[in-house]
Amino acid sequence: MDRNTDAFTSPFFRRSAIMAASTPQPTPTGSKTLKGILAGGITGGLEICITFPTEYVKTQLQLDERSGVQKRYTGPWNCVTVTVKEHGIRGLYRGLSVLLYGSIPKSAVRFGAFEEFKKRMVGADGVLDAHHRLLCGLGAGVMEAIFAVTPMETVKVKFINDQTSAKPHYRGFFHGVSQIVKEQGIRGVYQGLTPTIMKQGSNQAIRFFVMETLKEWYRGDDKNKKVPTLIVGLFGATAGAASVFGNTPIDVVKTRLQGLEAHKYKNTWDCAVKILKNEGPRAFYKGTIPRLSRVTLDVAITFMIYDNFMHFFNKVWKT
Repeated sequence: MDRNTDAFTSPFFRRSAIMAASTPQPTPTGSKTLKGILAGGITGGLEICITFPTEYVKTQLQLDERSGVQKRYTGPWNCVTVTVKEHGIRGLYRGLSVLLYGSIPKSAVRFGAFEEFKKRMVGADGVLDAHHRLLCGLGAGVMEAIFAVTPMETVKVKFINDQTSAKPHYRGFFHGVSQIVKEQGIRGVYQGLTPTIMKQGSNQAIRFFVMETLKEWYRGDDKNKKVPTLIVGLFGATAGAASVFGNTPIDVVKTRLQGLEAHKYKNTWDCAVKILKNEGPRAFYKGTIPRLSRVTLDVAITFMIYDNFMHFFNKVWKT
């Protein structure tokens, strides 16, 4: 056997070949971020059409203050029956157009940002450790809060709040947005930015942390093992429930600061203090039940749709 052939059978070469084969090969990371943006955008549009009525009920209950006036609704089901009686089934979908216009970019920014942060923090073995999962989720939440969620949520809350007025002011999405900007300037669609960043940052930190942790647990030693769709849905519902119990108080403050009576509050802290003083600590968990039902379904559906689209993209879009 000549020297060149012998080199390929040497212990050093065999060890090097094994190490090369076991080391994850670098792939173009920009395309993975783009896949996340596209899959996220499609996911956002589909998900909001399914879950909007629970978002409507949650918002109405959070705006139903106790101080100074009689409560309009006695609970989630009463809110549904009153709305349907006064406005028909379509009343439960008031503000849908706002969320539909906003959900596509929101979800696109969220998942695109998560994939971007993940590619920068993932270890050589392709796994995110615990604190990096939190950081990636937090970063994704902050990005979506700034670029999509705050203007979308502000307009949505104003639309829903406007419906309960004696004389509704907004005739539709574009008329409503134009009136808000005309009367309050661009700042009118950026009310509640601070609590929205706090809410979305904590939301996605909790959700992505729980989701990624459960996926790692399910895969075990096989990092390329595909998690079945129904299992992804179960993990997503768990992650959604964890985020609801973790940050509903922030969500209540955010909703108040984005409503038509936001002028009553000087800032985020003043809003929280007044809620506590006038309505008691339980007010910070107003709308928890409808929010829990919406979010668990929302997050389960979102991750199921997103995972399947990413799986499809990875098959047909080779990188």
